[in-house]
Amino acid sequence: MSTADYAARERRAALRRAARLAAVQALYQMEVGGRGAAAVVREWREHRFGGADEAPKFTEADEPFFERVVMGAVENQRDLDAAIARHLAKGWRLERIDSTLRAALRAGAWELIYGGDAPDAVVIDEYVEIAKAFFDGSEPKFVNAALDALAEERGKTPRGATA
Repeated sequence: MSTADYAARERRAALRRAARLAAVQALYQMEVGGRGAAAVVREWREHRFGGADEAPKFTEADEPFFERVVMGAVENQRDLDAAIARHLAKGWRLERIDSTLRAALRAGAWELIYGGDAPDAVVIDEYVEIAKAFFDGSEPKFVNAALDALAEERGKTPRGATA
């Protein structure tokens, strides 16, 4: 792989990483603020995303991917919630989980089930890292276990396994 190819691949990964984090934040914002997906996506596009040459307060991200994750998670929320709920400890309900954690699980589940273009291990690792950004306790391990189980359930290669 050439240096230019490697740099392009790393840039795409960084833009995707930023989009995933933004998607979790947007899903959280929608849940606690009661705003619709289209309004929140528009707000992020107009006020939070920017190019590399813009002021530091803006984030550069893969905006189309961000929108697919947010809209996909909202459109498929009932199915995603049911899939996630199957992997909760007995007696736990999704509603009992912190809103930020719920947003990360929904975004990660959407990407595993519907997103399709990133390997499961990458998707799971990305959402575990997002959970680490918000939580110091066992929540990142919970995200790892739930998304691993979901990937395995969906018939995909579990994290760490080779195809």
